[in-house]
Amino acid sequence: MKYKVTRNPKYDFSGQSYASFCPSLHRYPATMLPQIGIEILKELRIVHGSLLDPYCGSGSSFVSGLERGITEMAGFDINPLAVLISKVKFTKISIDTVIEIKVKLHDAIYRFVKEKNSIHKMAQPCITNADYWFSKEVIQHLRLIRHFIYQIEDECVKQFFLLSFSETVRKCSYVKSNEHKLNRIKPEDIVNCNPDVLSIFFNKLNDMIFTYSNFYYPKLNDHIKIGIHCSRFYPHNCKYDVVLTSPPYGDSRTTVAYGQFSTLSNEWLGVENARKIDGLLMGGERAKALYRKGVVSDTIYEISRTDNRRALEVSSFYCDMEESIGEVAKSVKKGGKIIYVVGNRTVRNIPLPTDQFVAEHFEENGFCHLLTYKRVMSNKVMPSNNSPENKTGKMANTILYEYIVVCEKTG
Repeated sequence: MKYKVTRNPKYDFSGQSYASFCPSLHRYPATMLPQIGIEILKELRIVHGSLLDPYCGSGSSFVSGLERGITEMAGFDINPLAVLISKVKFTKISIDTVIEIKVKLHDAIYRFVKEKNSIHKMAQPCITNADYWFSKEVIQHLRLIRHFIYQIEDECVKQFFLLSFSETVRKCSYVKSNEHKLNRIKPEDIVNCNPDVLSIFFNKLNDMIFTYSNFYYPKLNDHIKIGIHCSRFYPHNCKYDVVLTSPPYGDSRTTVAYGQFSTLSNEWLGVENARKIDGLLMGGERAKALYRKGVVSDTIYEISRTDNRRALEVSSFYCDMEESIGEVAKSVKKGGKIIYVVGNRTVRNIPLPTDQFVAEHFEENGFCHLLTYKRVMSNKVMPSNNSPENKTGKMANTILYEYIVVCEKTG
């Protein structure tokens, strides 16, 4: 069955970006535009109830929900950095307390440096190939900042400071700043890479305080409950009125490298197995057989004719997506809506109909397809083309459109 797709330019939000509506506290790849969620919730006349985002990332869905007056929300993500970003955005803390601790932290750190105390006794998490990614001076200053942050007693305030620390880690590393993958800058650029770690940290902290105070803090009150969990989503006793989410377009190794982007931050934050996160996400473990069900089966078979390995990787993603849809479906109330914002990626120059897959599998789980809107994806930070066969000069389009799939639970 072919599900109807309607081209809807209203959802293009041409010329707009994430920051056009929602200032960022921390970079994160391929974030959903909150404007999409706000507009589709408005169109569906959803203004109350409970909202679930099973792949919450840095929290775009929660921004959309707050704008529409939804006060009860839950999010899940496997990536600890994503969870930290979302928690800091949507946890109400005292701004006066943050400023007070910032002053004390600043004085303590600079006093320590001035008195030339030894940093060697301070704990350092296990950083893979630390000297490859950081200069020795940067490592020392990061250890110093981390040491004093971990002395903050209030856990929510500590997380606020750790988020600033995370951005500092990336900005002071040898990682290429304009890429999501873990790629090192050229050797000749390393010579001139001498970041002022302490200034970068405190400048970022000041920017975060300003943004949080003026955008996020005013939206939070005692009636709003947003639970954010660092885990895969599993069905539980809660039933939700609406699911608003933008799941990964494919496995992280070959689409958006969420794990690689977060690796150094997660390691400095003490996350175990930080380099294995991509393998834990959807499609992380290659399937042993081709996916042979429904609307994507013919497409996967076509890919397998030229590249069986890639076909198995794609199969793994759709196996995991099918299982996830089944779990989400169980957690939606009768009459509830699911809103999935997906991209139809191309593999070996063959487009994959993920929008059709989502509609198909929600219908198999007691839902009715209501609509699918097609929008031009001109405002998400992703490469517009790549080299799928790793051959110089041979390029192919990646994802040019997104699809907003809406279904309603009837059974």
